[in-house]
Amino acid sequence: MLFNSFEFLVFFPVVTLLYFLLPHRHRWLLLLGASCAFYMFFKAVYILILFFTIVVDYVAGICIEESREPGRRKMFLLASLVANVGVLAVFKYFNFLNGSISSVGEWLGFENKVPYLTILLPIGLSFHTFQAMSYTFEVYRGNQRAERHFGIYSLYVMFYPQLVAGPIERPQNILHQFYEKHHVEYGRIVGGLQLMAWGLFKKVVVADNLALMVDNVYNNPTGYTGISLVLATVFFAFQIFCDFSGYSDIAIGSAQVMGFTLMKNFNRPYMAKSMPEFWGRWHISLSTWFRDYLYIPLGGNRVVKWRWYYNVFVVFLVSGLWHGASWTFIAWGALHGFYQVFGFMTQERRAALAERVGLTAHPRLHRALQTATVFALAGFAWIFFRANSLSDAVYIVSHSLTGLGNVQELLYGNWQHLLFLDTSAHVFTVSVCAVLLMEAIHRRQESGSIREEIASWPVWRRWSLYYGFLVLVLVFGQFGEGQFIYFQF
Repeated sequence: MLFNSFEFLVFFPVVTLLYFLLPHRHRWLLLLGASCAFYMFFKAVYILILFFTIVVDYVAGICIEESREPGRRKMFLLASLVANVGVLAVFKYFNFLNGSISSVGEWLGFENKVPYLTILLPIGLSFHTFQAMSYTFEVYRGNQRAERHFGIYSLYVMFYPQLVAGPIERPQNILHQFYEKHHVEYGRIVGGLQLMAWGLFKKVVVADNLALMVDNVYNNPTGYTGISLVLATVFFAFQIFCDFSGYSDIAIGSAQVMGFTLMKNFNRPYMAKSMPEFWGRWHISLSTWFRDYLYIPLGGNRVVKWRWYYNVFVVFLVSGLWHGASWTFIAWGALHGFYQVFGFMTQERRAALAERVGLTAHPRLHRALQTATVFALAGFAWIFFRANSLSDAVYIVSHSLTGLGNVQELLYGNWQHLLFLDTSAHVFTVSVCAVLLMEAIHRRQESGSIREEIASWPVWRRWSLYYGFLVLVLVFGQFGEGQFIYFQF
């Protein structure tokens, strides 16, 4: 069930109303049933995969906590990890690995006779398996008591707002909230609905309008050159941000309406002044997951310098593979790993250069250049993330500067093809204006909470804004129930 669908427009208020009408002791059962229905709406049979990993991790958590021998504790932890990673390996990575082996085999002169699996990737598989693994990790480390209530633990994995695309929660943050009694609170509900509306705007007005242009180019890159490829790449940078952060906003907002607090997943990442800062603002729940469960266990930065660089690069390489079973995602992760390592290696020299050329004397200009550089680097990497193949990515990279100096083409060319990317002036104008409006709001948020300011307005002014915003979404949004990009992961 998509957040931008009519079904969810009915599902959410019904579930929320029933949640507050039911006695507290029965609410977990309602949420678990609603979460099952929400997930089964996509493909019902795949709920059996969830049930399998839930049972394994539930039992493993209790066994880890009750075991006194370190060897047995590690054995139960390993059993949990094998179950979760095994599910990922079969459903997400088997065909990729099999295809890679076949390619190598053709090059070496032997035939790989292992057949491909004809199965669909379950929605949000990487998200709920990582959330499940965080539970067993935290129980093993002694940071979380094993959950004895099977229904509550199942709800921890399946809580519908963040089931298929995060945020990837930790048990310390969310498990105890299922035991707490939540009351109807006007301010909290209004705040949650505002966040949901903002997320919907980012999805249907910004992301889905941009998608009309981006898809035209990236699904047929050889039909475009120069400015069209550059525009499509810039547009995709905003599309994927608005698509994914829009989902997170709706997820966090819908949970907030019912009284639950989910972690913040995005914090205006394109305002970052360095690539490490970018990853501190982008998909925060995944970045911190890799930090806590891979980067730090590898040694983090508490090792010799070359090993530190190795740890950083490995984390980003694995992050690329997490996003998709394709060499394009691995290339994307490797690029970000290179950005991080190169940034660490040149940090002092870059600071000295900025001092020498006088940039530090003009902090606003310095920040603007840093922000623009981060956006350019992230945008370049997005080419590999979005491209359908490595060959498409190479074409886009190699042809993005083609024809930029042809003034006649820029002035008198086919604007529908060149600038509007074979859509229309309306789609282009709506997209650009929506991005500018969003960025203006992001700038305003740096000086304080807009929602708190709106709460202080007179009733007539607040509701005028609400109705105007609703009209804006309804008039300019794309309501074709476009799937969220990160559902595929």
